[in-house]
Amino acid sequence: MSADVLKVYWRPGCSSCVRVKEFLSGLGVDYESVNVSAKPEAMDELRALGVRTVPVVARGQDYVFAQELADVSRFIGKDVQFKRLAAPALIDKWLAVLTAAQRHVLQIPPERLAERATPGRDRSIRDLAYHVYQVADAFLQAVEDGVEDLAGVYNTPPPPNVSTPRQIAEYGASVTARLRRWWAGVADKSCSGDVKTYYGVQPLHHLLERCTWHSAQHARQIISVLERFGIEPDARLTAEDYAGLPMPVGLWE
Repeated sequence: MSADVLKVYWRPGCSSCVRVKEFLSGLGVDYESVNVSAKPEAMDELRALGVRTVPVVARGQDYVFAQELADVSRFIGKDVQFKRLAAPALIDKWLAVLTAAQRHVLQIPPERLAERATPGRDRSIRDLAYHVYQVADAFLQAVEDGVEDLAGVYNTPPPPNVSTPRQIAEYGASVTARLRRWWAGVADKSCSGDVKTYYGVQPLHHLLERCTWHSAQHARQIISVLERFGIEPDARLTAEDYAGLPMPVGLWE
């Protein structure tokens, strides 16, 4: 890899990928866009660095995982200030998103779950709907059990026994209930502690924010899938539900 060219490795439908590209463009930073779905050999470049997932921002042999934009801003030498919602507001929004997503998955025609959800990527509607809750599942495993590989949790395919909209919604309900129990037991509602993740030690508040908008972005994609089918989402999420979350403008890429 050229030592002076900034590269962003990404794939369609990846929420953090969309976000980091918009972030860099908004700062006026030039970069080479590398879609690993369209250019699979690009993953060999990442594997040579010891990286197995995207998004990644790299310059030569130096790189940073792009899940946390504060890390990206330091990597490119920019002093960017981020305004974040307080943890209680994030929890309220996350619970609203997860609850809405359960309604919406039940509206997906069962016979269409195997269809591709994401343009330019081999991700089914079933996988996408399940993934909305895997994000929260990964968060809980990180904060409760010390699991650092969040991507390993939320990129795991759904188990064979979760194959219908009802079963996906039931998984979503169980994860939502666990999130409520975790929050009820949190003494420090500012979430001022740290959490170990595969992309470094992160402030708990930052991880909470990222996982909240991550679920929200994929819930937004499920709404788009319903609209593609000509189905009006039941009590759809609104701009107010998303307000304050650092979600990307783009839906898929």
